[in-house]
Amino acid sequence: MMLTTSPDDRIATIALDEATIIARNADIESEREVALRDLVEENEFRPLRAVANGHHGPWELRLSVVDSMLAVGIRDNAGEDAGTIGLGMGRLRRVIREYFAICDSYYKALRKATAAEIETLDMARRAIHDRGTRHLLNMLEGKIVTDFDTARRLFTLICVLHIKA
Repeated sequence: MMLTTSPDDRIATIALDEATIIARNADIESEREVALRDLVEENEFRPLRAVANGHHGPWELRLSVVDSMLAVGIRDNAGEDAGTIGLGMGRLRRVIREYFAICDSYYKALRKATAAEIETLDMARRAIHDRGTRHLLNMLEGKIVTDFDTARRLFTLICVLHIKA
């Protein structure tokens, strides 16, 4: 189901502030690459304030963490600054910690656990990821119109930004 009305209501490119990321392992790097690729391939994204101010997509995004806030820098189809949306991360911190913990268990299990144990951990990992996505969608309400799949990939990238060595 399309939430937006224009084919330009999408993310054309997205970048992460690499200075924010202290360290990441091969598993997390793989998740980052998949989320970036899938996000640009198919997404719905309409930043309401930017559109109200006369900007048009497709959009270029830059995600960073500034003073414990997620900063979503937006550029329009002409490369013009279309604003930055700041989101307080308080509501996501717990679910991000839970997601990191279950991912750690999941990746360790891939090396030595039974198929049933891996499946159980994967189901728990997906459930926590979905909960984080719903939190993110609530945070974006009134700021950005997007669909669940786009928000899910954005949540993955937000988690990558919060990895500490």
